[in-house]
Amino acid sequence: MNNILTLKGNRFEQKQREGTVGPITILKTSVIELKRMIEIHESLIRVQEFWKGNKVIEGALISVYYDRIVAKSNRLQGYLKVSSKGAPNDTVVGAKFNDEKTKHIITHYVSKKNLDKTIENSSKAIKLFKDTFKERIDYEEFSDSKLFNTIPYKKYGIAKTTFRQILRDSCFVENFGIEQASKENLRNSIITFYDTKTDINKVLVKLGIDIDDANILDQTTVLLDERRVELVLSRAPYLVSMAVEDFTKLSPEEFHSPNQEIDTLIPLPTNEPTIGVIDTLFETSVYFSEWVEYYDMISDEIRRQTDDYRHGTAVTSLIVDGQNLNKNLDDGCGRFKVRHFGVSLHSGFNSFSIIKQIKEIVSQNTDIKIWNLSLGSNDEIKDNFISAEGAVLDDIQFEYDVLFVIAGTNAAVSKNRTKKIGAPADSLNSVIVNSVDFDKKPADYSRQGIVLSFFIKPDIAYYGGGNGKYINVCEPFGLARVSGTSYAAPLIARKLAYLIHIIGLSKEEAKALIVDSAIGWNDKKTYAEKTLVGNGIVPISIDDILSTPDDEIKFIVSDVSEKYDSFNYNFPVPVSMKKHPFVAKATMCYFPKCSRNQGVDYTNSELNLVFGRLTEKGISPINNDNQNMDDAPGYIKEESARNIFRKWDNVKHIGETFTPRKKAKPILNTANPQWGMSVKTVERLKKRDGQGIRFGVVVTLKEIDGKNRIDDFISQAQLRGWLVNRIQLDNKVDLYNKLTEEIEFE
Repeated sequence: MNNILTLKGNRFEQKQREGTVGPITILKTSVIELKRMIEIHESLIRVQEFWKGNKVIEGALISVYYDRIVAKSNRLQGYLKVSSKGAPNDTVVGAKFNDEKTKHIITHYVSKKNLDKTIENSSKAIKLFKDTFKERIDYEEFSDSKLFNTIPYKKYGIAKTTFRQILRDSCFVENFGIEQASKENLRNSIITFYDTKTDINKVLVKLGIDIDDANILDQTTVLLDERRVELVLSRAPYLVSMAVEDFTKLSPEEFHSPNQEIDTLIPLPTNEPTIGVIDTLFETSVYFSEWVEYYDMISDEIRRQTDDYRHGTAVTSLIVDGQNLNKNLDDGCGRFKVRHFGVSLHSGFNSFSIIKQIKEIVSQNTDIKIWNLSLGSNDEIKDNFISAEGAVLDDIQFEYDVLFVIAGTNAAVSKNRTKKIGAPADSLNSVIVNSVDFDKKPADYSRQGIVLSFFIKPDIAYYGGGNGKYINVCEPFGLARVSGTSYAAPLIARKLAYLIHIIGLSKEEAKALIVDSAIGWNDKKTYAEKTLVGNGIVPISIDDILSTPDDEIKFIVSDVSEKYDSFNYNFPVPVSMKKHPFVAKATMCYFPKCSRNQGVDYTNSELNLVFGRLTEKGISPINNDNQNMDDAPGYIKEESARNIFRKWDNVKHIGETFTPRKKAKPILNTANPQWGMSVKTVERLKKRDGQGIRFGVVVTLKEIDGKNRIDDFISQAQLRGWLVNRIQLDNKVDLYNKLTEEIEFE
């Protein structure tokens, strides 16, 4: 077996994007019709009428109903744009899909003057179009610059650019309207309003609602009781972006057989890494309690029951002593210390309180890098927005150097349709873990992703019992046999903590390596399979994650995206007979800033990974991804870019197929026969949130003839300036012990 390598010291170069502003064009299949422009105009007038007498907010909320899932470049450019200083995209406050998940509905907040001016421009554009083109024009006519240059724009009071932008917009927009939240049977609820740049207290006062400051999470999200929810939804449903019930009932777990006493002793902790656990309460009398630093966060006024200690104690037992309790799942990672925060009872928790507590806990315990959260809602996630809990976890992981491992939640075993996962398993930056049984089949209590109709969740699957098989844990009264995603998650948290603390990987590298370990060559999981096991099942042994067969070279590389293109053309893939006898695959992870109020357009930044042989013009991608290639032919639809190349997903996997008779690839650039990597950053909003994002990439090269060429790769990499490190477990453990040794001064 070959050790995995880390490559450092050869920084990625950074390059700004060039020539982004070009002529206004439409798709070759597009037709601009007068009839459609008039329909769009009439819908704008209806929106204007709706807001005329409204005094609750100063501006106007207006939703754009597109005819497809639309790329940022194909969104409004003419409508709602009344000055050169700001673009319509800057006014977006929400995004969702229609019920069929085939079209975008994007909500803007604009001034009423902006709306009036848009209607004025629309009217002028219609008159000019009618006088010049009659009923319709196609791509050829729209591209005729001579024709458009002869039009007397001053006569109609509209600029040429504005006119062409409105024509282009009409190719994608069906109409404008007002989105209104439906009345649901909600009790105490977390209500998120559209961001109208107005103090939330002032808005609520205008609606006749008075709330305490303690019930305000931020300037758009508040906690309201049932009466106040009813008032909001009856008086101003158009202001409500999202609404979810506050009390979360925990997803069910399965417990099997009575407790048995555990007759074992374990040594006292020394310098082992600490994992954070946020769960139900912890029983301090168990055999491993010396390994646990416990904080009870429940009010002293609340009565505790025995069941309140079962789940949290069981989860923590797996982190401390999982390899001893389950010999068949010995991962080779040893034991871990735990800092356990009891925030919930077994009956459930208040989401609003939990959100505030998690923020406080993480901010005050920044020494902890891995957090396990095996609490999950019995309710299903929503189609068009991330849960409040999931969004807070994503914010925390963007702000702090931490990684959450979250259980994929369970369902009661049923022959009916599979339930969707529950919050906070919709957190994108976290590692979400579903369960398989010991035969690697999805557990009978499994719940399904996908999140926001697109993002692959769960990320991975691991052994959590199920289908009649169980995991051993320690509960308050001894040994118990259980099953559930709650018990798969802590076993993954152990591996991630080992990779970060013992091996020294960053959280981006560790997450990428865990995900990559679950994906084999020629991965052909169906959509249905991915909804249950994500990218696949992680190996049990840490040795199997940190080594690779003799005919493979696996290396980890990471850097920071500072500009549009972060690239490195310096990967010396070995050459034989003037060819590259390898197929390749790569997995990348990054932690983007996210915006819950943007709905389905949740991630603010897209990092696109390209890896392959160098040509004279750049890189030949191993997955034929030409999304951002300047000389690439054709147009890639947004829906295809998302589904095929995982655009906007913060976990990317690209790869080639491997077959025994695979032929070696010819060198494409004889002057520089290397391979290159490029990570291109695209912003959804104009906030430069992608600047400074760290990414981690795991690359695997498989020699098609079965030969071991790792020594050749290492020597060539060192010659090209790379600092190459073989990850050898014994050496890493020794180094960790020395670094954490306490020195006593006399």
